[in-house]
Amino acid sequence: MPENGKHIYFASDFHLGVPDHDRSLQRERKLVNWLDSIKDQAAEIFLMGDVFDFWFEYKTVVPKGFVRLLGKLAEITDQGIPVHVFRGNHDIWAFDYLEKEVGVQLHRLPATRTFNGKKFYLAHGDGLGPGDNGYKFLKKVFENKFNQWLFRWFHPDLGTRMGLYFSHKSRIANVAREQKNNFKVVAEDEMLYHYCQSLIQSGEQHDFYIFGHRHVPLDYALNERSRMIILGDWVTNFTYAVFDGEKLELKHIDA
Repeated sequence: MPENGKHIYFASDFHLGVPDHDRSLQRERKLVNWLDSIKDQAAEIFLMGDVFDFWFEYKTVVPKGFVRLLGKLAEITDQGIPVHVFRGNHDIWAFDYLEKEVGVQLHRLPATRTFNGKKFYLAHGDGLGPGDNGYKFLKKVFENKFNQWLFRWFHPDLGTRMGLYFSHKSRIANVAREQKNNFKVVAEDEMLYHYCQSLIQSGEQHDFYIFGHRHVPLDYALNERSRMIILGDWVTNFTYAVFDGEKLELKHIDA
Protein backbone atom coordinates (compact mmCIF):
# COMPACT_ATOMS: atom_id res chain seq x y z
CA MET A 1 0.00 0.00 0.00
CA PRO A 2 1.18 3.59 -0.53
CA GLU A 3 3.10 4.84 2.48
CA ASN A 4 3.87 8.35 3.72
CA GLY A 5 1.51 9.88 1.19
CA LYS A 6 3.30 8.32 -1.79
CA HIS A 7 1.51 7.28 -4.96
CA ILE A 8 1.31 4.33 -7.37
CA TYR A 9 1.86 5.21 -11.04
CA PHE A 10 0.79 3.34 -14.17
CA ALA A 11 1.70 4.05 -17.82
CA SER A 12 1.85 2.01 -21.00
CA ASP A 13 2.62 1.81 -24.71
CA PHE A 14 5.63 4.03 -25.34
CA HIS A 15 6.71 2.13 -28.48
CA LEU A 16 10.22 3.53 -28.38
CA GLY A 17 12.01 3.02 -31.69
CA VAL A 18 9.29 4.26 -34.07
CA PRO A 19 8.75 6.01 -36.34
CA ASP A 20 12.43 7.02 -36.48
CA HIS A 21 15.34 7.73 -34.16
CA ASP A 22 14.76 11.45 -33.69
CA ARG A 23 11.05 11.30 -32.89
CA SER A 24 11.52 8.25 -30.70
CA LEU A 25 14.24 10.10 -28.81
CA GLN A 26 11.88 13.04 -28.20
CA ARG A 27 9.36 10.69 -26.60
CA GLU A 28 12.08 8.92 -24.62
CA ARG A 29 13.24 12.24 -23.17
CA LYS A 30 9.66 13.12 -22.28
CA LEU A 31 9.26 9.77 -20.55
CA VAL A 32 12.53 10.17 -18.64
CA ASN A 33 11.52 13.66 -17.52
CA TRP A 34 8.18 12.30 -16.30
CA LEU A 35 9.86 9.49 -14.39
CA ASP A 36 12.23 12.02 -12.84
CA SER A 37 9.30 14.22 -11.82
CA ILE A 38 7.38 11.41 -10.05
CA LYS A 39 10.17 9.37 -8.46
CA ASP A 40 10.14 11.22 -5.14
CA GLN A 41 6.38 10.68 -4.81
CA ALA A 42 6.35 7.09 -6.12
CA ALA A 43 5.82 4.08 -3.90
CA GLU A 44 5.82 1.86 -7.03
CA ILE A 45 5.81 2.39 -10.80
CA PHE A 46 4.11 0.08 -13.29
CA LEU A 47 5.00 0.22 -17.00
CA MET A 48 2.28 -1.87 -18.54
CA GLY A 49 3.79 -3.09 -21.79
CA ASP A 50 5.13 -2.14 -25.21
CA VAL A 51 7.86 -0.01 -23.73
CA PHE A 52 9.78 -0.76 -26.94
CA ASP A 53 8.29 -1.24 -30.38
CA PHE A 54 10.78 -4.06 -30.98
CA TRP A 55 12.97 -5.80 -28.44
CA PHE A 56 14.83 -9.10 -28.62
CA GLU A 57 17.48 -10.27 -26.20
CA TYR A 58 20.22 -12.52 -27.51
CA LYS A 59 22.35 -14.22 -24.89
CA THR A 60 24.97 -11.46 -25.00
CA VAL A 61 23.38 -8.74 -27.14
CA VAL A 62 20.41 -6.40 -26.73
CA PRO A 63 19.12 -3.70 -29.12
CA LYS A 64 21.19 -0.54 -28.99
CA GLY A 65 19.68 2.74 -27.86
CA PHE A 66 17.25 3.74 -25.09
CA VAL A 67 20.14 4.50 -22.72
CA ARG A 68 18.39 7.48 -21.14
CA LEU A 69 15.38 5.38 -20.16
CA LEU A 70 17.40 2.39 -18.99
CA GLY A 71 19.67 4.64 -16.94
CA LYS A 72 16.74 6.42 -15.31
CA LEU A 73 15.01 3.11 -14.47
CA ALA A 74 18.24 1.80 -12.94
CA GLU A 75 18.57 5.00 -10.90
CA ILE A 76 15.01 4.62 -9.60
CA THR A 77 15.36 0.95 -8.70
CA ASP A 78 18.72 1.65 -7.06
CA GLN A 79 16.84 4.03 -4.76
CA GLY A 80 14.67 1.12 -3.66
CA ILE A 81 11.54 2.11 -5.61
CA PRO A 82 9.99 -0.97 -7.26
CA VAL A 83 9.50 -0.64 -11.00
CA HIS A 84 7.37 -3.27 -12.73
CA VAL A 85 7.53 -3.88 -16.48
CA PHE A 86 4.87 -5.97 -18.22
CA ARG A 87 5.75 -7.60 -21.50
CA GLY A 88 3.50 -6.37 -24.30
CA ASN A 89 2.96 -7.77 -27.75
CA HIS A 90 5.83 -5.66 -29.15
CA ASP A 91 8.41 -6.49 -26.46
CA ILE A 92 7.30 -10.07 -25.90
CA TRP A 93 10.92 -11.21 -26.25
CA ALA A 94 12.17 -9.46 -23.13
CA PHE A 95 13.83 -12.14 -21.01
CA ASP A 96 16.15 -11.36 -18.07
CA TYR A 97 18.32 -8.41 -19.13
CA LEU A 98 15.99 -5.74 -17.73
CA GLU A 99 15.73 -7.58 -14.42
CA LYS A 100 19.45 -8.24 -14.02
CA GLU A 101 20.90 -4.99 -15.35
CA VAL A 102 18.18 -2.42 -14.68
CA GLY A 103 16.56 -3.93 -11.60
CA VAL A 104 12.95 -3.93 -12.76
CA GLN A 105 10.48 -6.70 -11.97
CA LEU A 106 9.38 -8.30 -15.25
CA HIS A 107 5.86 -9.70 -15.57
CA ARG A 108 4.80 -12.18 -18.20
CA LEU A 109 1.26 -12.85 -16.95
CA PRO A 110 -1.51 -10.71 -15.46
CA ALA A 111 -0.88 -9.78 -11.84
CA THR A 112 -3.09 -8.84 -8.92
CA ARG A 113 -2.11 -6.42 -6.18
CA THR A 114 -3.78 -4.74 -3.23
CA PHE A 115 -2.99 -1.14 -2.33
CA ASN A 116 -4.62 0.51 0.67
CA GLY A 117 -7.41 -2.06 0.65
CA LYS A 118 -8.15 -1.64 -3.08
CA LYS A 119 -7.71 -4.64 -5.36
CA PHE A 120 -5.98 -4.14 -8.72
CA TYR A 121 -5.93 -6.48 -11.71
CA LEU A 122 -3.00 -5.59 -13.97
CA ALA A 123 -2.19 -6.78 -17.50
CA HIS A 124 -0.96 -5.42 -20.81
CA GLY A 125 -4.21 -6.60 -22.39
CA ASP A 126 -3.17 -8.32 -25.62
CA GLY A 127 -4.90 -11.62 -26.33
CA LEU A 128 -7.39 -11.25 -23.49
CA GLY A 129 -11.11 -11.66 -23.98
CA PRO A 130 -13.10 -13.32 -26.77
CA GLY A 131 -12.08 -13.33 -30.42
CA ASP A 132 -8.81 -12.19 -32.00
CA ASN A 133 -7.91 -15.82 -32.59
CA GLY A 134 -5.36 -15.00 -35.28
CA TYR A 135 -3.29 -12.92 -32.89
CA LYS A 136 -3.68 -15.48 -30.10
CA PHE A 137 -2.19 -18.09 -32.43
CA LEU A 138 0.71 -15.80 -33.37
CA LYS A 139 1.34 -15.05 -29.71
CA LYS A 140 1.77 -18.76 -29.03
CA VAL A 141 4.21 -18.95 -31.94
CA PHE A 142 6.24 -16.02 -30.62
CA GLU A 143 6.24 -17.35 -27.05
CA ASN A 144 7.34 -20.83 -28.12
CA LYS A 145 10.82 -21.41 -26.68
CA PHE A 146 11.94 -23.44 -29.69
CA ASN A 147 10.98 -20.62 -32.06
CA GLN A 148 12.82 -18.15 -29.82
CA TRP A 149 15.88 -20.42 -29.95
CA LEU A 150 15.68 -20.52 -33.74
CA PHE A 151 15.49 -16.74 -33.99
CA ARG A 152 18.63 -16.43 -31.86
CA TRP A 153 20.56 -18.10 -34.66
CA PHE A 154 20.06 -15.05 -36.85
CA HIS A 155 22.99 -12.68 -36.55
CA PRO A 156 21.90 -9.84 -34.22
CA ASP A 157 22.29 -7.25 -36.99
CA LEU A 158 20.03 -9.30 -39.26
CA GLY A 159 17.48 -10.29 -36.62
CA THR A 160 17.17 -6.76 -35.25
CA ARG A 161 16.96 -5.29 -38.75
CA MET A 162 14.12 -7.66 -39.57
CA GLY A 163 12.26 -6.74 -36.39
CA LEU A 164 12.74 -3.01 -36.93
CA TYR A 165 11.61 -3.30 -40.55
CA PHE A 166 8.25 -4.71 -39.53
CA SER A 167 7.99 -2.24 -36.62
CA HIS A 168 8.46 0.69 -38.99
CA LYS A 169 5.68 -0.68 -41.21
CA SER A 170 3.23 -1.05 -38.33
CA ARG A 171 0.08 0.97 -37.62
CA ILE A 172 1.72 2.46 -34.54
CA ALA A 173 4.65 3.71 -36.60
CA ASN A 174 2.22 5.43 -38.97
CA VAL A 175 0.37 6.99 -36.04
CA ALA A 176 3.69 8.25 -34.64
CA ARG A 177 4.61 9.76 -38.02
CA GLU A 178 1.29 11.56 -38.41
CA GLN A 179 1.04 12.52 -34.71
CA LYS A 180 -2.66 11.75 -34.68
CA ASN A 181 -4.74 8.78 -33.66
CA ASN A 182 -8.37 8.75 -34.76
CA PHE A 183 -9.05 5.37 -33.20
CA LYS A 184 -12.08 5.36 -30.93
CA VAL A 185 -13.42 2.74 -28.55
CA VAL A 186 -16.88 1.86 -27.35
CA ALA A 187 -16.36 0.26 -23.96
CA GLU A 188 -19.05 -2.40 -24.31
CA ASP A 189 -17.57 -3.50 -27.65
CA GLU A 190 -14.09 -3.95 -26.24
CA MET A 191 -12.71 -7.45 -25.75
CA LEU A 192 -11.18 -6.20 -22.51
CA TYR A 193 -14.62 -5.14 -21.29
CA HIS A 194 -15.94 -8.67 -21.85
CA TYR A 195 -12.81 -10.10 -20.27
CA CYS A 196 -13.37 -8.01 -17.12
CA GLN A 197 -17.01 -9.05 -16.97
CA SER A 198 -16.03 -12.70 -17.23
CA LEU A 199 -13.59 -12.26 -14.33
CA ILE A 200 -16.26 -10.59 -12.24
CA GLN A 201 -18.78 -13.33 -13.01
CA SER A 202 -16.23 -15.97 -12.02
CA GLY A 203 -15.74 -14.31 -8.65
CA GLU A 204 -12.56 -12.34 -9.40
CA GLN A 205 -13.95 -8.99 -8.32
CA HIS A 206 -11.43 -6.16 -8.27
CA ASP A 207 -11.75 -2.45 -7.74
CA PHE A 208 -9.60 -1.56 -10.75
CA TYR A 209 -8.78 -3.48 -13.92
CA ILE A 210 -5.85 -1.69 -15.54
CA PHE A 211 -4.67 -2.37 -19.09
CA GLY A 212 -2.54 -0.91 -21.83
CA HIS A 213 -2.51 -2.17 -25.43
CA ARG A 214 -5.53 -0.30 -26.82
CA HIS A 215 -3.88 3.15 -27.01
CA VAL A 216 -7.03 5.09 -26.11
CA PRO A 217 -7.37 6.43 -22.54
CA LEU A 218 -10.58 5.18 -20.96
CA ASP A 219 -12.02 5.14 -17.44
CA TYR A 220 -15.22 3.07 -17.42
CA ALA A 221 -17.43 1.87 -14.59
CA LEU A 222 -18.10 -1.86 -14.88
CA ASN A 223 -20.46 -1.87 -11.90
CA GLU A 224 -20.92 0.01 -8.63
CA ARG A 225 -17.55 -1.18 -7.35
CA SER A 226 -15.27 -1.92 -10.32
CA ARG A 227 -13.70 0.27 -13.00
CA MET A 228 -11.80 -0.60 -16.15
CA ILE A 229 -8.88 1.70 -16.91
CA ILE A 230 -7.20 1.71 -20.32
CA LEU A 231 -4.05 3.78 -19.98
CA GLY A 232 -3.79 5.24 -23.47
CA ASP A 233 -0.27 5.64 -24.83
CA TRP A 234 2.80 7.85 -25.15
CA VAL A 235 2.61 8.09 -28.92
CA THR A 236 -0.22 10.63 -29.25
CA ASN A 237 -2.04 10.76 -25.89
CA PHE A 238 0.76 10.98 -23.27
CA THR A 239 -1.50 9.70 -20.51
CA TYR A 240 -0.95 7.83 -17.26
CA ALA A 241 -2.87 6.84 -14.14
CA VAL A 242 -2.02 7.59 -10.52
CA PHE A 243 -3.44 6.10 -7.31
CA ASP A 244 -3.05 8.25 -4.22
CA GLY A 245 -4.30 5.67 -1.74
CA GLU A 246 -7.93 6.68 -2.07
CA LYS A 247 -8.72 7.51 -5.68
CA LEU A 248 -7.30 6.57 -9.06
CA GLU A 249 -7.20 9.16 -11.84
CA LEU A 250 -6.22 9.22 -15.49
CA LYS A 251 -3.98 12.20 -16.22
CA HIS A 252 -1.97 13.55 -19.12
CA ILE A 253 1.18 15.55 -19.61
CA ASP A 254 1.69 18.24 -22.23
CA ALA A 255 2.51 16.50 -25.50
